[in-house]
Amino acid sequence: MEITREIHMQQKTARRLILFPLPLQGHITPMLQLASILYTKGFSITIIHTQFNPPNPSNYPHFTFHSIPDDLLESEANTSDVIRLLTLMNVNCITPFRDCLAKLLADVSKDPVACLITDAMWHFTQSVAEILKIPRIVLRTSSVCSFLAFFALPHLLEKNLSIQEEPVQELPPLKVKDLPMITTRNSEDLYQLLSLAVKETRASSGFIWNSFEDLEPLALTTCTQKLTIPTFPIGPFHKYFPASSSSLLTQDQSSISWLNTQAPKSVIYVSFGSIAALNEAQFLEIAWGLANSNQPFLWVVRPGLVRGSEWLEPLPNGFLENLNGRGHIVKWAPQEKVLAHHATGGFWTHNGWNSTLESICEGVPMICQPFFGDQMVNARYVSHVWKVGVHLENKIERMEIARAIRRLMVETDGKEKEMRERIEHLKEKVDDCLSQGGSSYQSLENLTSYLLSF
Repeated sequence: MEITREIHMQQKTARRLILFPLPLQGHITPMLQLASILYTKGFSITIIHTQFNPPNPSNYPHFTFHSIPDDLLESEANTSDVIRLLTLMNVNCITPFRDCLAKLLADVSKDPVACLITDAMWHFTQSVAEILKIPRIVLRTSSVCSFLAFFALPHLLEKNLSIQEEPVQELPPLKVKDLPMITTRNSEDLYQLLSLAVKETRASSGFIWNSFEDLEPLALTTCTQKLTIPTFPIGPFHKYFPASSSSLLTQDQSSISWLNTQAPKSVIYVSFGSIAALNEAQFLEIAWGLANSNQPFLWVVRPGLVRGSEWLEPLPNGFLENLNGRGHIVKWAPQEKVLAHHATGGFWTHNGWNSTLESICEGVPMICQPFFGDQMVNARYVSHVWKVGVHLENKIERMEIARAIRRLMVETDGKEKEMRERIEHLKEKVDDCLSQGGSSYQSLENLTSYLLSF
C-alpha cells in the first residue's frame, strides 16, 4: 500500500522529531523509513548519526542531518564483533551525542522538539534524554518475538542450558539453539548490552515496532504487559512508500534486467544480509547446491561474505559459464524490487527481520539459513509458527540445499501448496493492516497524537 503525503497547511503540526539510528544496515533502514512515515504526518525531521556508516543525506533532502564523532579506532570500526562495536559506541558517543542534542534543543529558530526517537540498542540515550528533559521513544528493529527472547536471555543464561535441541519451556516453539546469541570476545559485553537495552527501554516513553498485529498478536500482548509503556506496531515500514533505498552498499540493477528474462516464480533469490560471513568450504557447498538444484538463481555475494576472499575467487573455473545463464551473481541487489518481481519464486535468507518482513509482504516463501542473534528466532517462527518457509537446520551441505530448493520451488504436494497459500494470506493481511481502519493505520494515528501530546 502507498500512503501519499497527507500534510495540508491547516493540519501542519510544526513540531520537530530528532532520530538517532544505530549505524548498521538492518537498523539504519527501518529508522529512516520511520522518519519518512512521520514526515508525512507533518513533523520536521532531524537525524543525528555517527561518522561510522553514515547515511547519505542527499537521499533525504527534506531531513536535516548532524554528524557526531564516535572515536572508533580503525581496528574497531568493523562488524566482525558487533557486540564489542556496540559496547564501545555506547560509551564513546555519550558526550558528543549529549552536546549535539543540547544544541539542537536550544535552537529557538527551528520548530520546537516533540520527542527523541532512538534505536533500542542506544541504551545510553535514556539517561541523556532525562538530563535534557526530553521524552525518548524507542524503535526496536527486530521482530516482537525475538525481543521477548532477548528479554528472557539473561534469566535463561543463568540456567546454563546446553542441550541444543531441547525446547525452551518459557519461549515455545524455540529450542535452545534458537536463542539469540551473538559471538563476541567477551560474553559479559553481550549480557550487559542486552540487560541495559531492556532496562532503558522500560524507562522510555514508548515503543515503536516494525511489525503488525496480525503477524505477532500474542507476542505484542505479552510485550505490552511486560513493559507497561505505550506500544505502537505500525509496520511494515517499507510498504508505506514505493521501493526506495537507504542501502550502505551500491545496488546492482542488473539483478532486475536478468530477472526480466526468467519465467514467473522460477528464480530462487539468495542473500544473507550485510554482516554474515562464511568460510570457503561453506561457500562452495552453497554454490554446488544452487547448481545441483537445476533452478535459476540470483545470488548476492557481498564483498567480505567469504572470509579471506575479496569476492568470487573460491568458485571453480568456469562455474558460472557452465550454468548457461541459469545463475546471476551480484555484490548487492535492490532487494525490495527483487522480491516484488514476478520471476522470484523463493528467498533463501538469513532471516534478518527486514528481509523476513519484505518476503512476507511480497508473498515469497523462504528457505531459512539464520546465522546469529534474532535471525534464529525469526527462522523458527517462519518455519514452525507462520509455516511459510523451510528451515535448513543442519550443516551447510550441497545435497540438502538442492533438495530444499526443489522442495520450495518445484514440488507441488500438499505441504508446499499450503505454504504458498499461507504466505499469500499473510500478504493480504499486510494490505489490510495498512488500509484505513487497519491495525497499523490506527497505531500510526495513535502514535502521531501521542507525539503531539509532549
